[in-house]
Order: sequence, then C-alpha cells, then structure tokens
Amino acid sequence: MTVTGPPRQITTADGRAAFRKTSPHAPPLFFAREVAGLRALAGAGARVPEVLDAPEDQITLAWIERGEHRTALTEERFGQELAALHRSTGSRYGSVDGEPTGYLGDCPVDLTPSDTWEEAWIERRLIPLARQAADAGAIDPGTAALVEQLSAEHLGPVEAPTLVHGDLWAGNRIIDRLGHEWLIDPCAQYGHREVDLAMMQLFGGFSGRALSAYAEAYPLSVGWTERIALYQSVPLLVHALLFGGGYGVQAGAALREAVR
Repeated sequence: MTVTGPPRQITTADGRAAFRKTSPHAPPLFFAREVAGLRALAGAGARVPEVLDAPEDQITLAWIERGEHRTALTEERFGQELAALHRSTGSRYGSVDGEPTGYLGDCPVDLTPSDTWEEAWIERRLIPLARQAADAGAIDPGTAALVEQLSAEHLGPVEAPTLVHGDLWAGNRIIDRLGHEWLIDPCAQYGHREVDLAMMQLFGGFSGRALSAYAEAYPLSVGWTERIALYQSVPLLVHALLFGGGYGVQAGAALREAVR
C-alpha cells in the first residue's frame, strides 16, 4: 500500500517554488521521520531540500530543478560526496535522534537504538520483515527461517555506526541544473555504509564510476561484494510486502545467498 501520492509542484504563500507530498492516512510520525532524516543528512554536509512545512499529513520541501543526466563527472562527484557523508558516525546503531519509528518507503521498520549492528540489522530488521513476508504469503516459511542462520559474522568487519541515507536507489537522487547532487526521501539511520552501496546496485541508476570514486575516497572492507545480497535483503523484503509479485522471489534468492 502506498500512503502518499506523487509529489506535486506548488508555489508557497511567499512565492517560493516547492513540492508537496500529502496523505490523509499517513501512519504515525510518517512525515516527521522524513524531516528528521533530512535534517540529519544536512547536518552531516549532504545536500538535501529545505523543509518548508511538515504538518502531520504532508511535507513541503523547496523545489529542486532537475538538470543534466548523469555523466562521468556527476558519478565521480556522487561517489566522493557519499564517502564524505559516511564519515559521519554516531554512538549507537539505529535512529538518528532516538525515536525508534522508521519507514523504508511506506513500510514501518524498527530503528530502536542498538548497541550492536547484529541487533539492529538482523534482530530488528531482517527477522521481523521475513516473518511478516511469510505471514503475508510473499515468501515461504522455509525461506523466512533462513534469517535465523545469520549472525554477526555475516555482517562484515565491525565499523562505527555510520550515518546512511538508508533508501539510496536512483529515484532518491537528484542532479540539478548545475550538476549538484541532492538526496531526498531518506530512511536515515546509523548503520553500516554497505547498506547504501548495496541499495545503489539493486535497481540500477548508478555507474561503476560512482562506486570506484567512493572506494578511492573511503576504501571498503575485504569481502564487501559478498555481502551485497545480505544488505539487499531488507529492501527486497519490504518490496515483497508492499508490492508482492516477483519481489518475494528476489528476496528469497537474496536470503539464500546471504547465508552461504
């Protein structure tokens, strides 16, 4: 279920171009959490739209005029800017401000602050989402049970809790007319930076140059490519819950790859 319609361009009372998303049926804190995420990213130096208004049932953001399509230069710059964002760290994994409520797209996720990445990613994200997907018939119970085999060893070397966008598919990146990069619609959290890198590769829209520029600016841990399926499992389970169809098959394949 989608709780928001497509953004629409408006002009504010003081004459500013803006875009607005609305939903009379938004779940608790839905837009408030988007605001918190945008502000956390902005505080870490990322370029995000200014929040103009955010009552309970809508959010209004400053309009960003889209410009050029991606180029070698914009891809390299994006990788460098993402690496700089990922240098921002916190003391615990999860919420950027202590509020446990989170949304990945329209799907609730648990961002309760946690002392370990295993608790945050496996216990609070993967296991509940896999069980929900099995209950909804999106994946079979045997596939859902695979998450019980995952442990801290599957998550890669321990890193400090890193500020990540959390939903970094190509649609949540804007390149403006000056070639500047903007981030929108975050599920911002303190987690593992491989979450963003895995999401970038799930639906396409980012080139190898962006990943190369990132790795040059902020080298990745050995074996990170072997963990892509693990970090794609959460967004795939969310898509299976929200949209069904082939996403359940993809989620199952990712989980089987993750436990190998």
